Amino acid sequence: MGLARRELLLGLLAAAGLPAHAQQSDAAKPIRIVVPFAAGGGNDVFARQMAKGLGELRKSGVIVDNKPGAGGNLGTEQVVRSAPDGSTLLLGHTGTVSINPALYKGLKFDARKDLVPVAMFASSALVLVVPAASKVRSVADLVAEAKARPGLLDYASSGSGTGGHLTGELFAQRTGTKLNHIPYKGTNPALTDLAGGQVQMMFSVIPPALALVKSGRLRAIAVTGDKRLPSLPDVPTVAESGLRELAGFESTLTYGLLAPRGTPDALVKELAAQMLKVAGDKEFQSRLDVEGAVPLLGGPAEYAALISRESEKWAGIVRISGATAQ
Repeated sequence: MGLARRELLLGLLAAAGLPAHAQQSDAAKPIRIVVPFAAGGGNDVFARQMAKGLGELRKSGVIVDNKPGAGGNLGTEQVVRSAPDGSTLLLGHTGTVSINPALYKGLKFDARKDLVPVAMFASSALVLVVPAASKVRSVADLVAEAKARPGLLDYASSGSGTGGHLTGELFAQRTGTKLNHIPYKGTNPALTDLAGGQVQMMFSVIPPALALVKSGRLRAIAVTGDKRLPSLPDVPTVAESGLRELAGFESTLTYGLLAPRGTPDALVKELAAQMLKVAGDKEFQSRLDVEGAVPLLGGPAEYAALISRESEKWAGIVRISGATAQ
C-alpha cells in the first residue's frame, strides 16, 4: 500500500472513530457472513469479495452462508438470534434493514434495534431502462409521456417492495405522474418482458440490465444515483434531466455488515477497521465497479446514521404507495 493510500485509510479510520492499531486482531477467529439472498446476485458477490479480503487480513477463515427467504428476513433473523461474539455477521442491504421493517407486518425482530452496524462499504444506483424500440430517449420524454397517458405506462420490478418498485413510486410521486407497477418474480423475467415491449420501463439493478443495453435490446436513459457511473459514463443521472421536480433525485441501495445486538463495542470497532481496510483496496473497488457499485466507506456511527436516514425515507414511500408484504 502506497503512502498516500495508507494516509487516506488512516484518515477514514480516524473519522470513523476507529483505532489504527485495531487493523489486525490478535485473536482472529472464523467468521460467517450470512447473505439473506440466493447466491449469484450483487449481495452475494460483495459478501464473497469482502470475505476474501477479511480472510487474508485476519489469517483466519471467513465463509459466506446464503440463507434466502422472505425477502431477506429469514437470514436476517438468523443473525439476530446468533451469539454476539463477532463470529456471525449479516451482509446488510437497504432492503433488509431499511425497507423491510416498513413493508413486512408482524416481523419477530427489529433490524434497527437487534443489529449493530459495523461498517458500510458500497452504494449501488439503479438504471432506468426502456425497450430499444421505445420513442422515449430521456427522462423528460418519459415524464411527458406519463402525463399524457396517466396510468397507462407499465413499469416492471423484480417484486413488490423491492428497490426497483419503490424507486418507481418515488419517481411517480416526485413527477406527479401515475405509473402502473407490474411485479415479477425476479429481475431477469422482468427485463425479458421489458425488452419484448410487454412493459414500458424499469428501474433495474445494473449488471443484468447492462448486458441488454450493450446488446442493443434496451436503452438506458438515466441512473438513479447522484453521480454518473463508470460503467455507464454517457448515461445522465435522473437529477440531470433538467426537470425542477426531479432536482436532487437519488435512489441507491447501500451495503455493509452488521452484528447481533450485544456485540462488544471494541470488537465492532476492530471488525470495522478491518472492513475499511479491505474496502479501500483497489481490487475490491474494481469488483464494485464491475457490479455497477461505488465505494461508500464509513464506520459504525456513519452506517447507523445512514440506516436511520434510509429507514425514514423508505418508510414514507412504502406508506404512500400502500405496498405490503407477508
